[in-house]
Amino acid sequence: MSYSSWRNFLRGASIQRDIQEIRGLVVRYIKEETIQPIKELGRFVAYGTLGSLFVGFGTTLMLIGALRFLQEQFPVLDGSLSWLPYVIVAVLACLVVALTAWRIMSGTAKRRLKVTK
Repeated sequence: MSYSSWRNFLRGASIQRDIQEIRGLVVRYIKEETIQPIKELGRFVAYGTLGSLFVGFGTTLMLIGALRFLQEQFPVLDGSLSWLPYVIVAVLACLVVALTAWRIMSGTAKRRLKVTK
């Protein structure tokens, strides 16, 4: 191969084209393997947070409703026993929290613990 053909080879479009292809491949790989999963995770977290807020708000309203029900329907809980509906609703709230924690731990968290052991 002569000097001019080497010079044409080194200056030629093939190396520049290869470098551009490699750069394009790297950029595409980064987008597919990092940016897209982060977008999907963000969507998952957003919907999970919104759902949790709605469930928490609904549970709070139901507990307040239970308190008002106890206060209105049982006049025996007036006067010196007026604290009793609050205790009943607090115990009910603790049961809701315990049930929620139990369901979380018996679901995917339990399966994950089995996999890691």
